[in-house]
Amino acid sequence: MSNNTKLELTWIGKDDSQNAIEPRILIETPELSYGTVKQDILPNGKDWTGNMLIHGDNLLALKALESNFTNAVKCIYIDPPYNTGNAFEHYDDGVEHSIWLGLMRDRLTSLRKLLTDDGVIFISIDDDECHYLKVLCDEIFGRRNFAGTIVWEKKKKPSFLSNMGSITEYVLAYAKDSRYAPPFIYGETTVGKKYPFNNAGNGLAVLTFPAGYVRFSMPDGKVPPQNMSEGKIITKLLDEVIIENGVNKNEFRLEGEWRYSQAKLDAIVAAGEEIVISKVPFRPNHVKSGGEPKKMKNLISVAHYGMDTYEDATKESIALFGKDNFDYPKPERLISVLVGAVTQEGDLVLDSFVGSGTTAAVAHKMKRKYIAIELGDHAYTHCVTRMKKVIDGLDDGGITSEQNWKGGGGYKFYELAPSLLKKDSHGHLVINKEYNADMLAAAMAKMEGFTYEPSTDAFWKQGHSSETDFIYTTTQFLTVESLGAILDTMADGESLLICCKAFQPECKNFSSRITVKKIPSVLLGRCEFDHDDYSLNIIELPQTEEIEDSEDMDNYPEASSDNLSSEPSLF
Repeated sequence: MSNNTKLELTWIGKDDSQNAIEPRILIETPELSYGTVKQDILPNGKDWTGNMLIHGDNLLALKALESNFTNAVKCIYIDPPYNTGNAFEHYDDGVEHSIWLGLMRDRLTSLRKLLTDDGVIFISIDDDECHYLKVLCDEIFGRRNFAGTIVWEKKKKPSFLSNMGSITEYVLAYAKDSRYAPPFIYGETTVGKKYPFNNAGNGLAVLTFPAGYVRFSMPDGKVPPQNMSEGKIITKLLDEVIIENGVNKNEFRLEGEWRYSQAKLDAIVAAGEEIVISKVPFRPNHVKSGGEPKKMKNLISVAHYGMDTYEDATKESIALFGKDNFDYPKPERLISVLVGAVTQEGDLVLDSFVGSGTTAAVAHKMKRKYIAIELGDHAYTHCVTRMKKVIDGLDDGGITSEQNWKGGGGYKFYELAPSLLKKDSHGHLVINKEYNADMLAAAMAKMEGFTYEPSTDAFWKQGHSSETDFIYTTTQFLTVESLGAILDTMADGESLLICCKAFQPECKNFSSRITVKKIPSVLLGRCEFDHDDYSLNIIELPQTEEIEDSEDMDNYPEASSDNLSSEPSLF
């Protein structure tokens, strides 16, 4: 337990020292990339080179993204493993929760860095860890940035694994900074909908209605001051009202318990929206013009949103993959409601547990940029297959129809590079033999905080941290003569970091404008090298479920995540 007095969630191993994660480079696999990508500039000013599918450990992948995508992602959706208990058969209950919480803490901490200041993260979860996750997220994102819990109707008929039938799951929503987060929008307000001014129970106040503005659905004439209260509704007309041509000729006042303040009434008038009174006793109504963005409800159900369930999503998966369909994919419609609530076209969406590629497919059809990360081989067998169909216009399921999606666009496929340093036969860390010169230069640029962008004008300008500060990595033996040749080509004010495997001692203090570092010794102790798997290898055991109705689509075990049940890795 931490030695402080703040309210926090604790677990076994929470305060154990953590090795820093190695910032790997990403290597494109052109034969798996597909379609035509669009380049752009991200909100953080970095270059965007196109949609990304990444195969590899998601914690390593998130670390690899930090240098270019910190403060760049508008919306994150993740569907992590739910930790139902069956996945941890060989651990006791306390350790089980501790392992899951530790794994989630590391990933959520990294994900938060990638969000823009107005960014939002959505996390799908069930009853088993929902409340633990809520407290963990309060600690990572800040309790004031909790945006709400969304309840999703996951099934049309309940399952009975516990004391009551379960038909819902949850989506926790957090803002990076609630001061800048957008309202969660779904659809538009109804045209011509009436909103009453009266609101019984509010404090008494007097509203002044300007002359010539209120529309009356009653004969012209005069209405004298009077008490118009009935039942629980309090309304007093304080002035005579003269109605001519269906509107009030004069200004008048009403006393009552109102939904709106005088400032809101004045804003309604300034916006040109209607106020109507149909009869005596007066009950003014605000008639909205409609077509305005409408805040979403926190219940996403079949009844409220025509929402799809696991049954519908399984049908989508079968249509896409046949007998190789995914267990428990989330429906495209659910993801589209969440993504659409907080983003616009062109915004960047990220999913680090992308499974069969649902979030990538939804983002593509909704014309959002996206980064999708998946550890399992289904990055090849399912994500690539699915996205090719989306791009070719051959996926007619999910949200294709409502988005009027016809195809187009593209993505680039990336693999995580192997560790920069590997242990040799003596247990010493040495430069990985799989690294060629370009990979080494890119890796060192990332390690030293430079942007890798080789210049065509000078061989030693492989990357930059500013307009005048550069990095050069070489495997050749560095001499004073070679440094002199480089220095002669450097412009006034330019500085250079050189990383090399060996150099003459005189090179160390050759010039104040050139810093020389030896690799790999300069890297030792910075982070954990030669570690490729930060997941927890487990065996998912089947559950037996008692079903109320034996229809085929209800014969499901309790949901875990958008992951193949045969996959041995939890994260």
